[in-house]
Amino acid sequence: MTRVQIPAGAPKYGPVAQPGQSARLISGRSGVRSPAGPPKALLKERFRELFIHKNPVITMHVKNYIAKLVDLVELEREAEIEAMREEMRRLKGYEREKVGRAILNLNGKIIGEEFGFKLVKYGRKEAFKTEIGVGDLVVISKGNPLASDLVGTVVEKGSRFIVVALETVPSWAFRNVRIDLYANDITFRRQLENLKKLSESGIRALKLILGKETPLKSSPEEFTPFDRNLNQSQKEAVSYALGSEDFFLIHGPFGTGKTRTLVELIVQEVKRGNKILATAESNVAVDNLVERLWGKVKLVRLGHPSRVSVHLKESTLAFQVESHERYRKVRELRNKAERLAVMRDQYKKPTPQMRRGLTNNQILKLAYRGRGSRGVPAKDIKQMAQWITLNEQIQKLYKFAEKIESEIIQEIIEDVDVVLSTNSSAALEFIKDAEFDVAIIDEASQATIPSVLIPIAKARRFVLAGDHKQLPPTILSEEARALSETLFEKLIELYPFKAKMLEIQYRMNQLLMEFPSREFYNGKIKADGSVKDITLADLKVREPFFGEPWDSILKREEPLIFVDTSNRTDKWERQRKGSTSRENPLEALLVREIVERLLRMGIKKEWIGIITPYDDQVDSIRSIIQDDEIEIHTVDGYQGREKEIIILSLVRSNKKGELGFLMDLRRLNVSITRAKRKLVVIGDSETLVNHETYKRLIHFVKKYGRYIELGDTGIN
Repeated sequence: MTRVQIPAGAPKYGPVAQPGQSARLISGRSGVRSPAGPPKALLKERFRELFIHKNPVITMHVKNYIAKLVDLVELEREAEIEAMREEMRRLKGYEREKVGRAILNLNGKIIGEEFGFKLVKYGRKEAFKTEIGVGDLVVISKGNPLASDLVGTVVEKGSRFIVVALETVPSWAFRNVRIDLYANDITFRRQLENLKKLSESGIRALKLILGKETPLKSSPEEFTPFDRNLNQSQKEAVSYALGSEDFFLIHGPFGTGKTRTLVELIVQEVKRGNKILATAESNVAVDNLVERLWGKVKLVRLGHPSRVSVHLKESTLAFQVESHERYRKVRELRNKAERLAVMRDQYKKPTPQMRRGLTNNQILKLAYRGRGSRGVPAKDIKQMAQWITLNEQIQKLYKFAEKIESEIIQEIIEDVDVVLSTNSSAALEFIKDAEFDVAIIDEASQATIPSVLIPIAKARRFVLAGDHKQLPPTILSEEARALSETLFEKLIELYPFKAKMLEIQYRMNQLLMEFPSREFYNGKIKADGSVKDITLADLKVREPFFGEPWDSILKREEPLIFVDTSNRTDKWERQRKGSTSRENPLEALLVREIVERLLRMGIKKEWIGIITPYDDQVDSIRSIIQDDEIEIHTVDGYQGREKEIIILSLVRSNKKGELGFLMDLRRLNVSITRAKRKLVVIGDSETLVNHETYKRLIHFVKKYGRYIELGDTGIN
């Protein structure tokens, strides 16, 4: 079980229902409670007037581009929230549980407190399968998620329980509740806020992609590597990044050690006395940087510890604040405030009905004189005065505690060399006034322009690392499709001389690497000697003795296989009623048969990954394999990951030769570069050869790998 960190926001997790407060989720762009206000069009116009058009630093060209970004972010935010709400409206609870985005009939209990958050363990007797994972925002309800704004973050998960961190826990939230995957609005709000007050660094980045500013030449900077095992292309990337006065791009294709290169760059920048803001789009990528930097530089990791891997807790700001010598005083002040709150609540609270228009000062004066007023008896006046007096003391104690805590935070931020966070968390108030020499952003080819502008806006220069030949950011709104074009992609196309590609890969067998290297990277990628010839035979698994075609497909020494279904009469794809996705029953069966035989050879379940471009095919394969230990996902779920064996079901098989989703070649690139020792591709060559890239892939396998045509007979 993994435990990682909660996205920081305002409040800590999102809107939480308070005692006596209506827990009604109001429809709107925020996706949470939003009071009535001016029409959206008027708000947008005010935004342009106040924050864009009146900014003298921004040219009209850049102003219009920022306004366009604002519109796109709004559209995507609306699409994501509406998609969530629509599914909640459309599907019954058990239906949403079936697709993995809800868990029903849960009972909870508080199992502890961590960094100021209540940890509530929800469970039931029956095991559940769910897509809800550690780090996800969830909404907790009594059956209707659209009528609740109790939002928390998953910090731990098992087969029969799920632990959620909550700021407060209403009494109704313990018995027979439902948990639903929730859309996170905080990220969008932060992007919009940053665009409103974009710094000169952020404006300069936009001028570069709009051709309104010319980049400075990058010159190689000499350095002595901290990591002595860096290859030549990694050293050159670090050297040119160090010698760039405005920006630099590190192009890191599959398995080329991008994170390792960034760690070296960060250490070298710190050695030069620079303060670094290091970010990535995902918490996992930030954790990878923290893990590799820990002990090498003085660092702090922003964001709530509940979403950070357990062994990295010490890196978090919350942990470092609570470990500070002055934090003992904060605890004392808050404990005292809590004791006074217990005393205060013994007296009558001056609610509007009780006070009948009397101010706090009037109540205190009347109590001093022992008098009543406006139909309120003297004894009630005295009770309310005691409540008011204690409450003022409580507020003073909390305010003093917050002041000390804020001073501790500033001391920590100023003292460290490197601040690490997600792109979104770089907008946190903690680092509002911090000055950074360089922002180093991992996963930059998976982040939208408004996302990367958050860290870029906080530093004098920036370094982006990513691979624009793999998957772009996922955009739900068709109208906001332009957001999928990233800053990394735009800059590398405009200024290729400002980029360095890492050329040695450490992931896969040379034959598995060769086709994607030729097709997507001009043949520049080479396999390191440590992985060049790796196969399943190295893992000491049994030889396949299942007869043909299985022995040819599963041969241990053969890394690259294409299983062609073109001669089968049952090869055709199909579409479920009401679905835009596709499935292919024959390919699903083939996947199952291959997996069963791999397991009989001694292959471990965790070594196997199954990829398909279509959600319905994922569902189809899961329904016949029914083993949670074998990972079955769409291409998007495998970005940045690897397995010893990948089985890829391409699905498309039709008389028109239509490829649909497969036409996005970046998905193909990701799919065929996840395998380390063996890749089995299943598809209908008759349909696939209608696209030149797939035609070349099939030709490559015929020439260098193992190409297997299935006969029109059974497959068992």
